[in-house]
Amino acid sequence: MASKGEVLEALKKVIDPEIGLNIVDLGLVYNVEVKDDAIDVEFTLTSPGCPLGDMITNDIKQVVSDETGADTVNTNLVWDPPWSVEFMSEEAKLDLGLPI
Repeated sequence: MASKGEVLEALKKVIDPEIGLNIVDLGLVYNVEVKDDAIDVEFTLTSPGCPLGDMITNDIKQVVSDETGADTVNTNLVWDPPWSVEFMSEEAKLDLGLPI
């Protein structure tokens, strides 16, 4: 089974198509748990009205499964805490021209 770090690296291949950056650097991934028989990914979206939530959820499952070999990838979309620009990595902020 993959490590948490390997799962996070895999998740960097999931791109938020509206922003063009990966979901890890955007701060959308809140938690990753690697269990004996599954990988659980808790994440959020930039807003509850995001029309691409289903696509991002499917991308998470596909990429993590492909990259780690996990048979079961569970996703949990949460809204608490609400996403904030503060959750973004410095690199993501710089890419978007935001102050760090």
